[in-house]
Amino acid sequence: VEDQRARWERKRSRTAKELLETEHKYLEQLDLVLTYFVTILKAKGTLKPAVLETIFGPLESLYSASHVLSLHLEKGNLGPGLENFCQSLDLYGHYAENLEQANKTLREQLRKNKSFQRFKKLQETRPQFQGRELEDLLPLPLQRLHQYKHFFRDLLENTSPDTAEYQQLAKAVKSVSEVSQWVQDIFDKRENSLQLLRVQKLLKGQKTRVLTPGRWYIREGWLLVVPSKGEELKRRMFFLFSDILIAAKPCHPLHPLNSNKLSCQAVYPLHQCSVDKVFGHTRSQGGLLSLSFPHKTLLLMSSNQQEIHDWYRSLTAAVR
Repeated sequence: VEDQRARWERKRSRTAKELLETEHKYLEQLDLVLTYFVTILKAKGTLKPAVLETIFGPLESLYSASHVLSLHLEKGNLGPGLENFCQSLDLYGHYAENLEQANKTLREQLRKNKSFQRFKKLQETRPQFQGRELEDLLPLPLQRLHQYKHFFRDLLENTSPDTAEYQQLAKAVKSVSEVSQWVQDIFDKRENSLQLLRVQKLLKGQKTRVLTPGRWYIREGWLLVVPSKGEELKRRMFFLFSDILIAAKPCHPLHPLNSNKLSCQAVYPLHQCSVDKVFGHTRSQGGLLSLSFPHKTLLLMSSNQQEIHDWYRSLTAAVR
């Protein structure tokens, strides 16, 4: 038991030391943005206060919270330091929510505001920036949040469960995990919106509404449709979402406007669909899927067995 405790203590002090060192480095990087951008821009009035607020969000508050944490860590007050720090963790969620708008506003200002454009270029040439641009430094808090999750977990694993500090660390791990999940959800939703928008733009005309609240993009790919009356196979592009399956075919390559677009052939709702593998269980080439809807059965084929297997998994999960 004594050996185990000593091992824990060594690992724990190593992790605490690394947490403090990386916290100092993180503070230095935040300080670059606050000193050379936020403070000077406020004084000069190059950007309107609302624009400044949109680009940099709660960066000053994040800096203050980390500064207080580093003072606690320097004194070895790990548990109370983390407990106090966790009260500011929501700032990271708000920072993530604002980041897309921040980048958009930054690009807008660089396009329209020549004096800001010159100022930014000048500040980034300072040796302290080591060739980094403002765009490289703005996502730092979210990278740091990811690191906190691992540091706090390592500290918890190497702390004896019968100490008061263990409870404080357990709370810190829970808090940072919740905020990390919040941030991940923000990114997932954003990525999903981009996928829906991309598919909407790929389809000719506006008849098919891809952009619908609550809809999630899952996958896409070319599959062969097996017709019911012995005609030849039709190659179609399929887009699978959480609630529908869209079948589309390429527009005519010589069409003046839509040569690189797809024409929607059918939209299949998934809420009354059942999916079966007709063949594709064996190690033979390719496979066939049967999709049954109330008024139609769709047979989809691929010469690649792995592809059919992946589609079967995605479709059954979406239908479920």
